[in-house]
Amino acid sequence: MKAWVYGEYGGVDVLKLESNIVVPEINEDQVLIKVVAAALNPVDAKRRQGKFKATDSPLPTVPGYDVAGVVVKVGSAVKNFKEGDEVYGDVSEKALEGPKQFGSLAEYTAVEEKLLGLKPKNIDFAQAAGLPLAIETADEGLVRTEFSAGKSILVLNGAGGVGSLVIQLAKHVYGASKVAATASTGKLELVKSLGADLAIDYTKENIEDLPDKYDVVFDAIGMCDKAVKVIKEGGKVVALTGAVTPPGFRFVVTSDGEVLKKLNPYIESGKVKPVVDPKGPFPFSRVADAFSYLETNHATGKVVVYPIS
Repeated sequence: MKAWVYGEYGGVDVLKLESNIVVPEINEDQVLIKVVAAALNPVDAKRRQGKFKATDSPLPTVPGYDVAGVVVKVGSAVKNFKEGDEVYGDVSEKALEGPKQFGSLAEYTAVEEKLLGLKPKNIDFAQAAGLPLAIETADEGLVRTEFSAGKSILVLNGAGGVGSLVIQLAKHVYGASKVAATASTGKLELVKSLGADLAIDYTKENIEDLPDKYDVVFDAIGMCDKAVKVIKEGGKVVALTGAVTPPGFRFVVTSDGEVLKKLNPYIESGKVKPVVDPKGPFPFSRVADAFSYLETNHATGKVVVYPIS
């Protein structure tokens, strides 16, 4: 099969498109997916740069966590999926601790049944591919901060892959009383359209000067030192990147198909929408370009690769 591979850690230039990679065998608890679309995440770039060497899978690596595709083979212990099912998910249960050596940037990938959900019927494969890691991160962060109806939240980097979903989940799933979000000038309308009651232009306003305090700050940009200054007493700050300032905390998402099943109705009803960066989707031949773009840190929503062929 064709797959993107790197045999050493480094910049985008270590990525190579190979055409003679062996199609992975499946274990009894796995399905083989014909990949239709995949998405890139910052963790892919950091992993390729060698930042998680100590706990990484062996090289050479086929990168990619997010996948959307069609089941073409099922293991003997698989109960909930059959050949022909359209599925999506994050293929590595732990993002940093022994992630899959053969990820989603390939024509086929083997994935445990428990990490997958059925693709929502109302969205296409490219949209579905951008959801799993980001929406599971958004949801797990909200669960870990004990977010619930009537609470307020400030989302830093509201137009990014995770932030765009935190806004929607907080508002439309968890019943937030107020959602504020930071974005650049050109993306303020987008974050409002996703459910932000207040859109803050971070190029013009400093969050520390905001008049209100929040129950939760979801820091998806790496500003924990400032985030902790705008929480109410007893409030919580979850940080995805950068240095952590107490009482802020960090977690690394655990891939879980049950979360996709839980959120599927909200996606199918249109309350929660995937945001795919308008520069994409990038064709499979341009994965290196897609990574270069992702690593500018200016993407809107998700950088998606489609079609995979």
